[in-house]
Amino acid sequence: MAEPVRVRRLTDQEGQKLQRIVRRGGTNSVRYRRTMMLLASAGGNRVPVIAQLVQADEDTVRDVIHKFNESGLAWLDPKWAGGRPRQLGSDDEDFVIQTATTRPAKLGEPFTRWSIRKLADHLRRNITRPVRIGREALRCLLLRRGITFQRSKTWKESSDPHFDAKLDRIEYAINERPDRTFAFDEFGPLGIRPTAGSCWAKQGRPDRLPATYHRTHGATYFHGCYSVGDDTLWGVNRRHKGAGQSLAALKSIRAPRPDGAPIYVVLDNLSAHKGSKISQWARRNKVNLCFTPTNASWANPIEAHFGPLRQFTLANSHHPNHTVQTRELHRYLRWRNRNARHPDLLAAQRRERARIRSEKGIRWGGRPSPRRRETNL
Repeated sequence: MAEPVRVRRLTDQEGQKLQRIVRRGGTNSVRYRRTMMLLASAGGNRVPVIAQLVQADEDTVRDVIHKFNESGLAWLDPKWAGGRPRQLGSDDEDFVIQTATTRPAKLGEPFTRWSIRKLADHLRRNITRPVRIGREALRCLLLRRGITFQRSKTWKESSDPHFDAKLDRIEYAINERPDRTFAFDEFGPLGIRPTAGSCWAKQGRPDRLPATYHRTHGATYFHGCYSVGDDTLWGVNRRHKGAGQSLAALKSIRAPRPDGAPIYVVLDNLSAHKGSKISQWARRNKVNLCFTPTNASWANPIEAHFGPLRQFTLANSHHPNHTVQTRELHRYLRWRNRNARHPDLLAAQRRERARIRSEKGIRWGGRPSPRRRETNL
């Protein structure tokens, strides 16, 4: 007759260890139940009694006792199997990410974007490198690797052959001669109509502005001038924008520097800025006109200041006529020049610069990295 299965003689250290586990309990139920089986066996209980005590199968009790006799206390902690083995290696995951970030048309598919289902089907049917992955596993993989579903953005790539030279000239004026660098641009058209915006109000009771259908006031254009060194913004509203109005604005820029030293004016490529009268006047008065590259008016430093101008004077407004609108705009300009470092104003300028950077994909006032430019091309 075979001897009954029982635990070997415990050492003093093993007995104290098992006793501490039973007294303290714990969240590891497998470890706790195995300890109970060993202590019960060490106390002289047979396997059927121990199985009834811990509500386990007799074969399980025998396996625990045999394993402890062979391995000691190391057998108390469960050895989890780790779940299903990985079906995708790191190379396969990289291939999935590369496919997901490639336009489907380049891979011979008749659509412009992937869905999770289409991407999983394409990976499964790939002849050269088939990858079998479920839709939920694919979604989790994309999220884990930082690939999200986003809206595409568009911008105009500058076709100016002198793109870098013009940007270099603007950067030189802004960085090396800021006290003699100015910017000029038009903002508009400005109509007389209620303009939606945002303001503080009780929840569910937003501020409401009336709608207008007959707009008989016409439009005006704000001709803005900005001094880079002094961080000062000024301008005037006019009914039209043309060579005469642009020349008047340039003269207002030349007036604060009557010492005859050359100044730099950054402006875009509007035809009204390139007339013969403006060119002749600029040569006589030592005004260096720094034109932005074609389709790159974002390089003009005044663009970042038009965002706060729009936010604080036009948004959430209901001006009755152009006279009131112009008066409110000039009130803002006076406040802005007195509080050029106001946190709200700086935050609005940062948001405008961020909007310009997101549209163009490059740093404001700089040039794109060679890698970004090659990607755009």
